[in-house]
Amino acid sequence: MESATTESKTLSFKKTQALIERRKAVVANGVSVFVPSTAVSAKDGTILDADGNQLIDFGGGIGVLNAGHCPEPVVKAIQDQAAKLIHACFNISTYEPYLELAEKLAELIPHGKKTKVMLTNTGAESVENAIKIARQATKRSAVICFTEAFHGRSMMAMTLTSKINYKTNCGPFAPEVYRLPFPNYYHNGQGMTEDEFSAQELARMEDATHSMVDVNDVAAIILELVQGEGGFNVAPKKYIQGLREFCDKHGIMLIFDEVQSGFCRTGKWAAHEHYGVAPDISTWAKSMGSGMPIGAVIGKQEVMDAAAVGSIGGTYLGNPVCCAASLATIKYMEEIDLNAKASKVSQIVNERFQKLKKQCSAIGDVRGLGAMQAIEFVKNGDPSQPDEDTVTRLTKACLDRGVILLSAGTYKNVIRILSPLVISEELLNRGLDIIEEELIKISN
Repeated sequence: MESATTESKTLSFKKTQALIERRKAVVANGVSVFVPSTAVSAKDGTILDADGNQLIDFGGGIGVLNAGHCPEPVVKAIQDQAAKLIHACFNISTYEPYLELAEKLAELIPHGKKTKVMLTNTGAESVENAIKIARQATKRSAVICFTEAFHGRSMMAMTLTSKINYKTNCGPFAPEVYRLPFPNYYHNGQGMTEDEFSAQELARMEDATHSMVDVNDVAAIILELVQGEGGFNVAPKKYIQGLREFCDKHGIMLIFDEVQSGFCRTGKWAAHEHYGVAPDISTWAKSMGSGMPIGAVIGKQEVMDAAAVGSIGGTYLGNPVCCAASLATIKYMEEIDLNAKASKVSQIVNERFQKLKKQCSAIGDVRGLGAMQAIEFVKNGDPSQPDEDTVTRLTKACLDRGVILLSAGTYKNVIRILSPLVISEELLNRGLDIIEEELIKISN
């Protein structure tokens, strides 16, 4: 199913439009539509839509499909487990798939001398539980987060999320949450080296604990090393290393949200491996289950065990079928060396984007970590003038030719690549060709 319908002409979407009209009639408007496409079936890096078009998937279900659509070992694991045990509730019955997955995660992504794990259904649940655990471990309440962050749509996760569009009229929000500027070097580091900028932003952190919140009240600092919805902004290495030192100095839990950056997306199991910095707690979901709803909180044993009995858990957490899917996903990732595939995708996309930047004046920045690659569009070469219009036109033009492309950023002026990492080089380059062709048309 690697072939795709990507001729230069606009594709037909009559049946797709009919499905979208049915959606409008019955589904709450608040469930947003990022891309007006449909899906009937999918395999590896392509989706078959309602009109029979084979679409190149550069969205990957928003970073959920690193191992591709419907990997055969995962499909079989789901079928086999569903025939044996679909649900028992881990709060009532202990079962093998949960334990096997927890053991594998602790081995794969160690936190300190001894690692413990709790499973969740989603990234937002992972974040909610990570904050609860951090507060109990420190007996403090305040949490520091960052601008341009996205951590989910449940109440604490939404409080931590920066973008206003995701939280309009949803307050009041959780108290004791304090927000600092994310260390965005492209936007705020002009005239400085990256190390100088990192030092400035770390000093800002110190200042905040004198003017914004008492450092002795801070339970946790949470951030994405590569901001997903924020536009693939990459935290500088020196900043993260300094943040680890700051947290150690003041007894603060450092939480890395790896929901979008984890499971091979950056060419490592965890984005924090690139930094040589280990968190106290980390949050996971998305690609760990190849589309099945499963997430995790992973942390140091002494931190995880600080949570009172009964304060974490839930009816569906660590569902046996989802655990089986996750175990099969991880095994498949290991067998095909998905981290190596991510590095190749990263190289191809970054090289193509860098060349495109030389041809298109609207491109302000090309950035990313591993296969999390993005382009930010600005007006007049000015980072303070976001160019949302170009991105809106580009994503529509690409879909018309059979490429699903996602926007990102506070002002929707960024395109990001989240294709399945198993995508063939031929299909990847074909999709990139279409992006290039359509962008040049728009620019001219």
